[in-house]
Amino acid sequence: MKPINKTDLELALLECRSAFWSAAGFSMVINILMLAPSLYMLQVYDRVVPTGNQSTLLMLTLILVLLFITMSIMEWVRSQILIRVSARLEIVLNQRVFEVAYKQSLYSGGQRANSQALDDLTALRQFMTGNGLFAFFDAPWLPIYIALMFVFHPLYGWFSVATSILLVILAIANELATAKTLAEANTTAMAGRGLINRHLRNAEVIESMGMLSNVRKRWLETTHKVLILQSTASSRAGLIAAASKVVRLTSQSLILAVGAYLVIEREISPGMMIAGSILLGRALAPIDLMIATWKGFVNARGQYQRLNDVLTQMPAQQEQMRLPPPKGQIRFEEAQVIPPGSKIPALRGISLAIEAGDIVGVIGPSGAGKSTFARAALGIWPAAAGKIRLDGADIVAWNRDELGPYIGYLPQDIELFEGSISENIARFGEVDPEEVIQAAQMADVHDLILRLPEGYDTLIGASGGTLSGGQRQRIGLARALYGNPVLVVLDEPNSNLDEQGELALSNALQRLKQKHTTVILVSHRQTILTKVDKLLVLNDGQLAVYGPKDQVIAHLQKQAQPAINADAARKN
Repeated sequence: MKPINKTDLELALLECRSAFWSAAGFSMVINILMLAPSLYMLQVYDRVVPTGNQSTLLMLTLILVLLFITMSIMEWVRSQILIRVSARLEIVLNQRVFEVAYKQSLYSGGQRANSQALDDLTALRQFMTGNGLFAFFDAPWLPIYIALMFVFHPLYGWFSVATSILLVILAIANELATAKTLAEANTTAMAGRGLINRHLRNAEVIESMGMLSNVRKRWLETTHKVLILQSTASSRAGLIAAASKVVRLTSQSLILAVGAYLVIEREISPGMMIAGSILLGRALAPIDLMIATWKGFVNARGQYQRLNDVLTQMPAQQEQMRLPPPKGQIRFEEAQVIPPGSKIPALRGISLAIEAGDIVGVIGPSGAGKSTFARAALGIWPAAAGKIRLDGADIVAWNRDELGPYIGYLPQDIELFEGSISENIARFGEVDPEEVIQAAQMADVHDLILRLPEGYDTLIGASGGTLSGGQRQRIGLARALYGNPVLVVLDEPNSNLDEQGELALSNALQRLKQKHTTVILVSHRQTILTKVDKLLVLNDGQLAVYGPKDQVIAHLQKQAQPAINADAARKN
């Protein structure tokens, strides 16, 4: 049972808690073994030097070497535990974080398309394998070391307390001086990466219109701001780290002076003088390490917080009961759709029914909501109010992995993916040669593909490689028709097509009609609309008219007639 109010990241860490306890256990043994140098020096100065017993020196040295070997093995095992924990953390979360990054892009209309969540997970995993995390396991032993200093002598103990407080103050000062600046630098850097990624995707536009210098100037402004912030934080952190080092080195020398004074006063032995100095250095090491690696701590904290926030904002989708295969009936019930990143509805109060096997043309002026209607019918952009149903079920209630094979979609902007043409048509599932060829033939692109250097095995990039816009659009159409879908949505499918491509699209629509496939066709061109059964006219996000094609055309002509007569009267 899932614990209440626990995020996926917290649950993943809880799942690894036994490994953290093991690492803490090894840290306990390591820190106990860290006492060996102090005890060795204590015995050498107090037992070996006064007596000159070489056999005792040999045995003490052999024991020390054995303890050092044991300690190094323990440290290696601890590091391996944390490496495995970090790997386990990524294995548990990577699929979930990938889905979050995907949904961020989907629900933002591509405006937030980046891999920041995945980068944060990777960076957090890397931090867990670094030396900085060891300071957390070693720091709790500071009071024990200080207690041993009190055992040596109260003055030793109070000196250690004063030095530790001073280093803790420096650590807090490091946090106050750098945390806010580093967080701002990270935020600015992420915004800059998003900006440059968008610019790189539009390199042709930038190059053709000579915009490079202006674009580079904007990017450099962001980069300079990040550099200034990071330099400021690093400068402050470096100053505090230097002060910390001075305090630590000075304290280790001063404690020798304190020890020498106590030896002169015959309150401690010479061995305690040397052992106390070594013990103090070990006690202060975790604090010094924390200060030195504070930038890593701050970054890891920011990564943890961002991951936690994004996983909370986008909870995992619950398992849903499998629905029967759809037939292609679409129903809008007072649907209102708001595009991602906008507060204004692009569709308002849409109510209509598209029966299975209908071919519906969607027309209207620019900005009327045609592309929004296409996305809403597919469930890409869910309804903010009302319902959009596929075969009676809310479109968002369908499992997308199960629904996907029954859906075909050709967007305005054709995106092909890295891989072969056959893989693109087969949607990167298992390539069924017969179905791939069947889809290509339905889109009348089979012969075109065969003329390519490697045929269906021709490798293409995200932009389609050497393919023209029309060729990419026809391959995208074949991908939409792959697997005999029951619902096909085509958004401006003929925007890049020549006369031959238009004929191929017309033939594809005819074949879809024979297969009784539901088709939603968004287009400005009148020629392709001759193939539709019904027409849907949108105006300013609202349903203007919907019905059989001939009736809608007659209605539009009737509405347009008074304007035509008035225009003719003005000319006369």
